[in-house]
Amino acid sequence: MLTLGASTFLVLAYNASFWRTFFSATGGIRLGNLPVYVGAFAALVLLFNAVLTLVNFRFVIKPVLTALFLGASFASYFMNRYGVAIDASMVQNVVETDTREAHELLSWQMLQTVTLLGIVPSLLVWRLPLRFPPMRRGLFLKLGTVVLSVVAVTALLMLLFKTLAPAVREHRELRFLLTPTNMFQATHGYLKRKWAMPAVIAPLGKDAGRGVKWAAARGRRTVTVIVAGETARAANFSLNGYGRQTNPLLLAQPGLINFRNVSSCGTATAVSIPCVFSNLGRHDYTADKAASREGLLDVLSHAGFDVLWRDNNSGCKGVCDRVRYEDVSRPQPGMPPCGAEECHDEQLLAGLRQAIHDSTRDLVIVLHQKGSHGPEYWKRYPAAFGKFGPVCRTNELEECSRESIVAAYDNTILYTDLVLSKTIDLLRAASAEDDVDTSMLYFSDHGESLGEHNMYLHGAPYIISPAEQRQVPMMLWMSDGFRERFRIDHACLAARTAQPFSHDNVFHTVLGMLNVNTAVYNPKLDVVHPCSRDN
Repeated sequence: MLTLGASTFLVLAYNASFWRTFFSATGGIRLGNLPVYVGAFAALVLLFNAVLTLVNFRFVIKPVLTALFLGASFASYFMNRYGVAIDASMVQNVVETDTREAHELLSWQMLQTVTLLGIVPSLLVWRLPLRFPPMRRGLFLKLGTVVLSVVAVTALLMLLFKTLAPAVREHRELRFLLTPTNMFQATHGYLKRKWAMPAVIAPLGKDAGRGVKWAAARGRRTVTVIVAGETARAANFSLNGYGRQTNPLLLAQPGLINFRNVSSCGTATAVSIPCVFSNLGRHDYTADKAASREGLLDVLSHAGFDVLWRDNNSGCKGVCDRVRYEDVSRPQPGMPPCGAEECHDEQLLAGLRQAIHDSTRDLVIVLHQKGSHGPEYWKRYPAAFGKFGPVCRTNELEECSRESIVAAYDNTILYTDLVLSKTIDLLRAASAEDDVDTSMLYFSDHGESLGEHNMYLHGAPYIISPAEQRQVPMMLWMSDGFRERFRIDHACLAARTAQPFSHDNVFHTVLGMLNVNTAVYNPKLDVVHPCSRDN
C-alpha cells in the first residue's frame, strides 16, 4: 500500500509540467481524451509502483522515498517556476555552478515547495508503522506485484498505442519532464560522460605556425581580445533591430561588424564554452570529446601567442586549463567596479591597457563576462545603467511582470554595450600609442528566455529549446593596422553580416584572421576567409 500510494503521489504532485505538455501533445484537454488521460496516469502509477516494489524492504524503502520526495520537489519547483527541463546538461549546470550563482536561485517559494512536497511527505512516511511479511512470503508478494504491474502497463500501452505513440515520438521533451525518472536519466547521462573522460589530453594543432602575412609586420605586435559573453540573446540588441536602444555606444563605433544571424552550440555555459573553443562543432560535440583534447587556446599557444583568460564568471569549464588564468570575479579592496557580492564586467578591463603596453609578445586575451546571467538581472549592472524600468528586483520571477523582467534584462545589455565599447576604445588606443595591431571578437555563449512560451532562464535541451536561447550576438572589430596586415576586406565582411553563422565558425575564424597555419584549420568555416586577399 505504501509503494502504491507513493507512486500515485509522485505522478500527481511533481508532474505539472509533464501533464501540461502531455495534454497539448494529445490534442488538448477534451472529454473524448479522458480514457487516454486515465490510462496514461494508471500506466505511470503502475510503472512507478513496480520499480518501488523492488526496493520495498525494511530499512530501505523509507530512505528511498525520502530521497525521491526531496529530489522531486526541487526538480518540480524549477520546472514549474522557470519552464526548464531536466537533462544531463542541466545536471552538469548544477554541479558546475558556483555558490554565488546558486544563491541567486534560492527563494521563499522554493523553500515552501520543498517543505510542502519534500519534507512533509517524507516525515509522514517516517511516521508510518510498516508491517513486513515473512521473507519468503514477502518475496512472493513482491514478485507478484511487479509482474502484475508490468502486465497491466503493457496492456494499457497496447490499448492506447495509437494515441500515445505519435505524441511521444513528436514530443521528445516529455522524457525530460517526467519526474522523478528525468532525474535518474539525467544523472546517469552526466556521470556516464564524466567517467568516460580520459586523464590524458590529446594534442591538437601541434603543427600550428604563422603564415606568410606575418612577414611584412616589421616587428609590430598583435593583440586580439575574445569576449565570451554570458546569457546575451541577439533579439535584445538594438544592432539587430530591437526596439529599445540597448547599443548606443557600439552603434557609434566605426569599423564594427555585427553578425545578425548566429546560433549557439548549446543553451548553457557548461556546454557552449567548451564547444565554441573546440574544433568539434555542435553536431560532433560531446563533453568527453572536448575534455579529451586540446582546444583553440592550445593551438594559439602552439603558434607562439601568449594566451590569457580573464574570468568574471564561474570558470572556463576546462578550456583555459593550460594557459594563464586570472579570476577577477571576487571583490577586493580598491576595485571600483565591484560591489559587496560581485564585480561588474568593467573589472575585466582593469589593468589591461598596461598589460598590453608591458608585453613583448603577441597576445590573445579572453574576457569571460558575467554578462546578463539571471535571474537577478538587476545585479549585473551599475545603478547608472538602470535606464529601462521599472525593473524586477527579486529572483522570484513569478512576482514580477514580464515587462519588469525584460527591462532589467535590457539594462544588462545596455551595460554590455559599454563594456564592449570600452574594450574597442582600449584596443584603438593601444594600436595608436603602442604600435600594435588589435582586434576584438565578441559572442555570447547562449541566449535567455524571458517568459516566451512560459519559459525563463536557459538550459533547455537543445532539441526543444526556443530560438531565444539559441540565437546569440556576434561582432568583430579590427584596427586599420590589423586589417592591412592580414589583408582583410572590411566591405566584404560587412556584406556577410546577414548570413547564417554559428559557434562552429569561431574556432576557424580566429585562426584564419590571425593567419595561423595548421591542419586543423578549416577555411570553409572561417567567416573572414572569403574576405582575405591573397589567400
